[in-house]
Amino acid sequence: MERTSSIINQIQPPTYGTLVTILSIDGGGIRGIIPATILSYLESQLQELDGEDARIADYFDVIAGTSAGSLVTTMLTAPDENNRPLFTAKDIKAFYLEHSSRIFPQHLGPFALIIKILKAVSGPKYNGKYLHGLLREKLGKTRLNQTLTNVVIPTFDIKKLQPTIFSTYEIKSSPGLNALLSDICIGSSAAPTYLPAHYFQTKDSRGKVRDFHLIDGGVAANNPALVAMGEVTKEVFRGNPDFFPIKPMDYGRFLVLSIGTGSPKRDEKYDADQASRWGILGWLINRGSTPLVDVFTQASEDMVDIHISVLFQALHCESNYLRIQDDTLSENISSLDIATKENLDNLVKIGDGLLKKPVSRVNLETGIFEPIENEGTNEEVLKRFAKKLSQERKLREATSPHVKFLISRR
Repeated sequence: MERTSSIINQIQPPTYGTLVTILSIDGGGIRGIIPATILSYLESQLQELDGEDARIADYFDVIAGTSAGSLVTTMLTAPDENNRPLFTAKDIKAFYLEHSSRIFPQHLGPFALIIKILKAVSGPKYNGKYLHGLLREKLGKTRLNQTLTNVVIPTFDIKKLQPTIFSTYEIKSSPGLNALLSDICIGSSAAPTYLPAHYFQTKDSRGKVRDFHLIDGGVAANNPALVAMGEVTKEVFRGNPDFFPIKPMDYGRFLVLSIGTGSPKRDEKYDADQASRWGILGWLINRGSTPLVDVFTQASEDMVDIHISVLFQALHCESNYLRIQDDTLSENISSLDIATKENLDNLVKIGDGLLKKPVSRVNLETGIFEPIENEGTNEEVLKRFAKKLSQERKLREATSPHVKFLISRR
């Protein structure tokens, strides 16, 4: 039987189903390979259930991403010439493997450390030209309002010293946010000390100009899951009919998949004895990485995960929140930018291995991920998650008058 999605591909509003589906992807530089691997597996499971044309964007009401996650988000949701996602999930891993070494060119040899120190003092480690050109080529003139499902991408405006959240929900009230996806991604991935801040302007239909002075959204929300939930909640408060009859605090109806990009072993990278002697240079470059960036991105990830875990446990709907993360990475592998072939290959192995690891949940006291009894592996739970997504989509298609109208006209 031909799937209804061959008639209408874009997901129907939550008002015709029972759940609000959210996908969140952390920032993490080249470690974006890890969520790309996880999403490739999830998309393959959706294709087994609903056919080879199934795509991630067909199942999630909101896809949120920060920094590297913003790249993954736009690749999954930007339309091609047939109004289908520009990339399949499996294409994203290949994208990282092909381009990472040119986005983050490596300085090798006996003077590599000296070059890194000089760059840390004089400016960002990378000029960003290759990344900027690549994003403009791939995303073209596509703007935020053209994505195939709702997206939420946090950035930080260094001039205003406040977060700027690019959300498809906000475009009606703030048309100045309707920027090019390439500009949004360049801004969201402009990690301090790694890539240059990004300036651009937008102009709305009345000619009003808005300036943006953006750096990496990871300084505010490296794990954007809570931001995405907040955007949905605001729409419920506003009376958006897409979310009727959901109540503002009805988080038991949220189905959230949050994917991390991996983090270093908790007790092996830095310690207080070392940090007590660091000055500006020590916090900017140490053991080949940038402790200051590591600290604020890791803090953001953990605080959001702990908050959502507590919320869903309090509502007795823990199974509606799935966080997939590996917090055992070695020093080099946890780097944002060591884009050697060996390191990239190791990240692929980490992603594949993470699928085989047991489903884990953060321990609210230690902050360490611990296996959950009787839940199986991440691979197994993603199969179950895919079934929930498929069932939700089919329910919406069965009850949506828009889909019924299209079927009647065939």
